[in-house]
Amino acid sequence: MISECLVVEFRVTGDDCPLAEASRATGAAIDALPPLLRGDGYTLHQVSTQDSDVGAVLDADERIRYLHGSQSDGRYTYRFLSKGRCVVHDLIDEGFLVESMRVAGGTEHHVGAVVGHDVLEGVLQAAGDAVGVGIQRISPLGDDAESTVASRWDLTPAQEAAVRAAFEAGYFDVPKRCTASEVAAELGISKSAFLERLRRAQSSLFGQILV
Repeated sequence: MISECLVVEFRVTGDDCPLAEASRATGAAIDALPPLLRGDGYTLHQVSTQDSDVGAVLDADERIRYLHGSQSDGRYTYRFLSKGRCVVHDLIDEGFLVESMRVAGGTEHHVGAVVGHDVLEGVLQAAGDAVGVGIQRISPLGDDAESTVASRWDLTPAQEAAVRAAFEAGYFDVPKRCTASEVAAELGISKSAFLERLRRAQSSLFGQILV
């Protein structure tokens, strides 16, 4: 059994896959579940965005079949089959286990895991052979480096949790992908408590960064 698992984050530019082109055409941020490759070469996709124009661009793409759209809480979710191969598929072929995908303005961000250095070498080779792929981060899975954020930036654990939850939910995105109430509900606290923790955390961070 291999005991080492690495977290890898890639940034991809210049991809011509349907998602990248839809994001590039609309300027929208698109969140996607990991693609599922079928035996016939088509890929199953499920994506969500706040921009309704994404659906029209996807619908006009001849590589896409069976596009289905739905709307809930101000977000649009699309499910479809695609014949268009993305750069991330080359990484998956070499052993990259995609956990999250986001495309914004045509630039893709892929975060996932790689089991062992041998597999990592193959994934990095695939990345090197593809145009516009850059490595953002490589770290051991379960690395406790993230747990030191609070002490490194003089935040309380509650303040760190508020900042992390807000960031991961897209509260700081432009436009916002969630409301303060939604982040507070995720944390199990009131909206006012969340905003208070966030303000204190931001004050501490800015005070240390801008001195």
